[in-house]
This record gives sequence, C-alpha cells and structure tokens, in this order.
Amino acid sequence: MNNYPSIPYYGMRKEEINVPLTFKPQHQDIQPGLEYEMSPIPISNNPNVKGSGKLLDKVAIVTGGDSGIGRAVCNLFAKEGADIVIVYLDEHEDAEYTKKMVESYGRKCLLISGDLRDERFSPYIADKVMKSFGKIDILVNNCGVQYPQDSILDISNEQMRYTFETNIFSFFYLTKAVLPYMKKNSSIINTTSITAFQGKKNLIDYSSTKGAITVFTKSLALSLADNKIRVNAVAPGPIWTPLIPASFSKQEVEVFGTDVPLKRAGQPFELAPAYLYLASDDSRYVTGQIIHVNGGTPV
Repeated sequence: MNNYPSIPYYGMRKEEINVPLTFKPQHQDIQPGLEYEMSPIPISNNPNVKGSGKLLDKVAIVTGGDSGIGRAVCNLFAKEGADIVIVYLDEHEDAEYTKKMVESYGRKCLLISGDLRDERFSPYIADKVMKSFGKIDILVNNCGVQYPQDSILDISNEQMRYTFETNIFSFFYLTKAVLPYMKKNSSIINTTSITAFQGKKNLIDYSSTKGAITVFTKSLALSLADNKIRVNAVAPGPIWTPLIPASFSKQEVEVFGTDVPLKRAGQPFELAPAYLYLASDDSRYVTGQIIHVNGGTPV
C-alpha cells in the first residue's frame, strides 16, 4: 500500500499504421536506390509521435539522410526541435522531399550533395555546416551500399574497395572532420547491421564493413569518453529501404524480412526512436553500445 494519489488516464486517439507484410516484386539497377520509385514507399513518419523538444536547437548531420532510415531519423529529429544537415550522393528528388518534411516542423534543413568516399568532401561539409549553423551537436554516420555475391570469388577488388570506402572509410573521414567542432555532451551515432553479429553468406564485404563499424563505435567511444562525447550505434535487421530493391532480385524483395521472428521487415520509422534516444540527454550514461532493432532475431 502507498499514499500516492491515483493517476488519471487521458485517452488519446491513435492513428493506425498499416505496415506491409510482403512487398511487390521490384528491382532497381542503381545503388543506393531511389525511394520515390519504391512500392510501397517506406514509412518514415509515425504520426502518433508529436515531439517534446528533446533536441531543441541542436544541429544534426545525417549521412544518407535523403531516404530510408536516414529520412526517418531526420524527420524525428526535426520533430524534436533539431536543425538538420542531410549529406547524400545524388538522389536529389528524395533529398528535396526529406527537406520539406524537416521544414514542415519549422526547422532548418541544409542539403549537401557529394561523394563521401572522397576524403576532401568531409572537411567541406564541416566548414559549410559551421558557416550555416555555427555548431555541430550530433553526427549520424548512416550511408551505405551492398552488392550481394554468391561467392567471395565473385567480389571484385573494385566492388570491395567501393563498399569499404562508402561504408566505413566515410565514417572515419566525416568523424575526423566534425570532431574539432563537437563539444561536451555531443553525440555520434553509427549505423551498423545485424550482419556484423551473424554474418551473411552473400554479403561478405558488406558484413565485414558493418563489423568494422561496430568495433569503430566501441573504440571511438573509449577514445572520446574523457571529452564527454558519446559514441553509440544502431544495428538494424531487415528494414524496407531503397537499398533493398537496389540490391536484391524481384523474388527476394517479395519475401524480404519474412524470416525473422516478427515475420516481416521493419519500417524506417521503427528505428528512428533508437537514434533519438542515443542523440538525446536520455542516454547521457550510455556510450560504446549497440541497440539492436531487428524483428526479434537473436544476436
């Protein structure tokens, strides 16, 4: 027994979100893919989340923020009061749409297009962000590509270099470029993958980069602990993003994600709260950790 007064319940009408269980067979011939060509379009926004100012007036850089997981992160961060910098390759139509989403919450959005494999691009990004906003509070290293191959013998040296340069070299380049501008309580969040923990027989080079990202996260967290800059990561399982039809056959896309315990692929909006947690003061005692959002798959 206690003397606490009873807490009144105020019901809220929730909007139903219809998450697809399977997908229309489809394929794209370019990487990392175009969201506006997908059917159905990935769900990037949870209309039942209103935002509470957890990132008020913060400045967040999100690589690959034009679509997929990055778009959902940009959307939720903006809801929570952050100004957004979207770094992307050349998916201009997707990026412009995400910018409109961010601005619909009254936040500023800067688009920067270029190839993060080029080590000269990252200092340019940092300089442009500082000139535009005067600070950098959050860095989300999220860009990535994957090229399935049946055998390691089918992975060309060119493909291997491209995958590593995109998926992990870019994380080093951009982190090094923005770190001098990050202050106490800043946050770095990396996107790794379930493949870093389980492997994937037809994604050997991709899985290897995700393993590198995982250890990069843990090592960098130790390195920056004295600076009070936190470094964490999110490890998605099968998520419906442009990378999927850009990577797999029509037949594989149709049943994508149905082999996990929850029997479906996840949607980008279902990952975004993990990034928000790691970006906000809610996780001030969390560093060097990996949050798994994978439909219940053991790791």
